[in-house]
Order: sequence, then C-alpha cells, then structure tokens
Amino acid sequence: MTRFVLGQNQYGKAENRVVKITRDGDTHHIKDLNVSVALSGDMEEVHRSGSNANVLPTDTTKNTVFAFAKEHGIESAEDLGVKLARHFVDDNEPIHRARIRVEEYGWERIETSKGGARFVGSEEIAHSFVRTGQETRVAQITYDGHGIQVLSGFKDLTVLNSTNSEFFGFLKDKYTTLQEDHDRILATTVSTWWRHNWDGIDSHAPDWDRSYGGVRKHALQAFAETYSYSLQQTLFEMGVRVLNSRDEVDEIRFSMPNKHHFRSDLSPFGIDNDAKDGAVYYAADRPYGLIEATILRDGAEQLIPVDMTNL
Repeated sequence: MTRFVLGQNQYGKAENRVVKITRDGDTHHIKDLNVSVALSGDMEEVHRSGSNANVLPTDTTKNTVFAFAKEHGIESAEDLGVKLARHFVDDNEPIHRARIRVEEYGWERIETSKGGARFVGSEEIAHSFVRTGQETRVAQITYDGHGIQVLSGFKDLTVLNSTNSEFFGFLKDKYTTLQEDHDRILATTVSTWWRHNWDGIDSHAPDWDRSYGGVRKHALQAFAETYSYSLQQTLFEMGVRVLNSRDEVDEIRFSMPNKHHFRSDLSPFGIDNDAKDGAVYYAADRPYGLIEATILRDGAEQLIPVDMTNL
C-alpha cells in the first residue's frame, strides 16, 4: 500500500490591515501595518482526518493581531512581530513555529497654512496626514520556541543617479546589440532584506527604528557616492557600507531592477542628444535587467531565503 507523507505546511491569517492611532493630547500619531501570520506545528491529524483539535483558528490569529496592537501598542513593526511570534508558540502547545510578516506604510503630517483659518483651533491641527510615496517598510519575525530571527527591510524605493555611471567592456556575442555607454543614467527600485544578529535569548533587542533608519541612510549614501561601472558593483558597495556601519546586521540581500533610460535617437531631425549637453531619455519599464545578491560578514551564514526578493 502506498504511504503518503505530509511535507512542510503552515496556515494563518494573511494581510491583517491594522491602523493604530495614538493620541498625545491634540497631537496624534499613526501606525499603518499589514500583518500576516503563518503557524506550523503538530498538524498531521488535521490534514489526514480533519480533526481540528490542534488548530488555532485563523480568525483567532486575526483577533490576536488587533488585540496586541491595542494592548501593547506598536513601537515598531519588529517589536510587534516579536511579541506575536512568541505568544503563538509559547502559549499554544501544538504550535512549534510562528512566522510574522509585516509591511508598514508611512504617513507624514500635513503642514497647515499660517493664515486663513476656517475654524477655531485650526492652527493647532496635528491629526492630518498624507501617505508618503516612498518605500514600504517590511519585517519578518520567525520563532521556534528557542531562538528568534528578525529580518527587516524595505521595498519599492526608487533612486536615480543622472551621471557617474558607465557600462562598457561587457561580454559580446552575435546577438549583442547594446552599445557601450560612458555616461549613463543609473536608476533602480531597491528592495532589500537584512538579518539582525540578535537571537532574542541573551542580549537586549536593537532599537528597531534607529537600526532601520541607519541601514536606509547608509545604503542610499553608498548608492549616491559610488562611481558605478555596473549595478552589481553599486549593490555590493551598498551592502558593504551597511555592514560596516551597523554592527547589529550580519547579512543583507538586495533585489535591484535596472530601470533602463535610453537616449532618444533624434538624429533624423538633425538634433544631437548627448549626455554632456543634457540628454532626453526614453524610460523603459520592461523588460529590465534584474540584479540580486547577498552580502555577508566574513564567517556569517547565509540565512535570508533567495526567493524573498526575486521575481
């Protein structure tokens, strides 16, 4: 008789949209998260017979996310994720592993006008926001009852250097038509994950917001300050700068599509379109080169899954 074996499995409630408002007198603060819960453990019986004795309902995981946001507040995406992961594993015997993924959407306060108030107290407005149009902050927390792994990151942060970028000397074959370029636009949309070396056991947790801000700052500074001969080189320099500057990070992975900008051919109209004179470019959205790599400290183990960032 053929016997079938249950492989890796998980379940949970995905994309719980949590908006938490904190009122500090007349000044309000907003946290806007998208939280996904995935649980694994002693789930053999539910798959084989349908017995739900070891199943914590996904509706319960949803309720827990909202309850924790209210009872514990949201200091950061990572902090909430750590609390949730520990709760699901430590307080539910059949659950052996919890993975919490969090996306955080930024808001900035709307600056009000100095005059022309239309109602009493309008000059004290501190509760109106506009959604920022930059990156989405992300986090993933995994806990197995022993150690905890925290991955932080962001996605969809578009950056551009209008010069200080070349691409030449590349491998050519009979199908190569791309021309070498010694003054090109380098543009990409950065998606990245980095792994903290904090394991939740002995030392104090990092200041998650400070760490996030530091990684973002150093990655962007490296992008701006690297004279680039390839997007791979720029990516590597961004990772090295982060690891040199943030002791709490052991590994960082980038996924960076090359947002191609091609100089428009205006020669049929008798118009030169040289980069040195301020060229006009065609911004192609697809297809695009996709550059991905992980940078680690010497001796560190590569633990960030490669499929977390790739297409």
